[in-house]
Amino acid sequence: MCYSVSNPEIQTGRTIQFTPLPSLQMRQHVEYNHTLYRHLDGRWPNPNGFLVLEETGAIKTPSRATTVTMAGGGEESPIINGIVKNDKVPWYRKKNLRNLYLWLVPFAMFIESTSGFDSSMMNGLQALSYWQEHFNKPEGAILGLLVSCYSLGAVSAIPFVPLVSDWVGRRYSIVFGSVVMIIGAILQGFSTNIAMFIFARVFLGHGIVYAIVAGAALLGELGHPKERQFLGSMFNAFYSVGALLGAGIVFQTLQIQSNWSWRLPSILQAAPSLIQAVTVFAIPESPRWLVSKDRQEEALELLIKYHAEGDASNPLPHAEFAEIKKALEIENEGRKRGWLELFQSPAMRRRTLVSGMLGVFCQFSGNALISQYLVPILRMIGYQDSKIQLKFSVGREAWGLIVCFTLASITPRFPRRRMYLLCTVCLLLCYSSWTASQARQMITQSHAAGIATIFFIFLYTPCYNIAYNALTYVYLVELWPYYARTKGITWFQLCSRAASTFGAQVNPIGLRGIEWKYLLVYVCFLCFEIVFIYFLFPETFGKTLEELAFLFESEAESGRELESATQKALGNYVETTEIQEVQGSAKGT
Repeated sequence: MCYSVSNPEIQTGRTIQFTPLPSLQMRQHVEYNHTLYRHLDGRWPNPNGFLVLEETGAIKTPSRATTVTMAGGGEESPIINGIVKNDKVPWYRKKNLRNLYLWLVPFAMFIESTSGFDSSMMNGLQALSYWQEHFNKPEGAILGLLVSCYSLGAVSAIPFVPLVSDWVGRRYSIVFGSVVMIIGAILQGFSTNIAMFIFARVFLGHGIVYAIVAGAALLGELGHPKERQFLGSMFNAFYSVGALLGAGIVFQTLQIQSNWSWRLPSILQAAPSLIQAVTVFAIPESPRWLVSKDRQEEALELLIKYHAEGDASNPLPHAEFAEIKKALEIENEGRKRGWLELFQSPAMRRRTLVSGMLGVFCQFSGNALISQYLVPILRMIGYQDSKIQLKFSVGREAWGLIVCFTLASITPRFPRRRMYLLCTVCLLLCYSSWTASQARQMITQSHAAGIATIFFIFLYTPCYNIAYNALTYVYLVELWPYYARTKGITWFQLCSRAASTFGAQVNPIGLRGIEWKYLLVYVCFLCFEIVFIYFLFPETFGKTLEELAFLFESEAESGRELESATQKALGNYVETTEIQEVQGSAKGT
């Protein structure tokens, strides 16, 4: 597709006019000699992205006009996406953006490491004789309570999380949660009885939700549009970093012949939170939060610094800023305050339903059996030695780390709904095979069936990580509009923690009571997940956050308003640029 060129430079200020081929009646938006222009007739481009214009051969143009960038042609896509596609410079070659991402790793990414550390640590503690003796060898409902009280604490924080995040901002909500978790980890490490241990774990769980909700939102709102999906997928992948650290530390403390074999890993659970509290001042606030608080100049400066490397002439931050402002205006027109806004319209109710069920699916797909009760499962299939049990735990977490980061870098490139369907189908096949092999081992004492059970436990990890780990927070940020995003992610956390609490409580009872038959519960539930996802999960792939604010609403009207606002902002920006260039030329003469 190409365009012919007529009068490449018309002396109206420094504006140029280009005429498309007669068969291509496109709106035009031109970049010429590294300067952005709008068409003389005031029309604006469709948001397809920029195409390179070269000589057509039919009309010989001046050499200085042989390469031009123009919007037009093809299937429409968002304006911001068009600008981003034209940016060929990778993030690691942009100093400001590179530094931002490097600081986001310890400040935001490590949040999920705390949860990963907790799961693998509690799994490993069950293999430590000193922990067993100190708490009178807990099993059944008591063991379930010790594990589930972390999620109970998370549920207790739900009403306050969006209030704190929207009031003090994303950064300080993370810090608040981190401080609470540091206190909880210290109390856990110095517990003298089972009641104190439970209270400490409730305290830990209360703090994690503040950090997770704010961290997920901050990554989605601060990241460059090109890397936003990748950042969201990496957020959940860092769960495996904490899980491997927790399993490895417990394995090493197995050699300590005292209560410090379990006290030390309990205290070290505070390490990720301590890192977040220290690095807070290196991270800027969310530009969307700044705009919502009428701090618009700060928001634009932040976008220019990190998304345009300080280049105020770059159209990307101006387009982003315009979309953020307009999206917030549209969202706030019919907005109700409080938790009722999650149920105020059919669109919001569907978001609430999808987010809530996603939270349940993430915790009730059989993963809790592996992450929290691997030791009892290994005992059931004949592995009684504590050292062997912990070796299996460390090996599985190391395998999980590799799988998490690999899939987190791949799956965000594909449509969300398709990945969730693939994930659940794979989980169903894996879990069914696991159930069959464990049943055969326990009935016949077959060594081969025991090995097959271990194989399917390891195979479960990549199946789960296809979507439930790699895409969950990417999908949540895309699913919810800004004004309800923290409430939406908090609702997800509520349902997730409630499912986790229920599962942690009933899993040891089920394993003890009906053994391998208990696995059939998850096989049946996975069938339900497939049906639910197929009929109710919307597709969010390939749109900006602002466009996704109208995922279920009247998208045509809202989308036109967003595009109009973005084009207007770009028009103001172009006119300012033209005036500055004319003034500069006058001074030069």
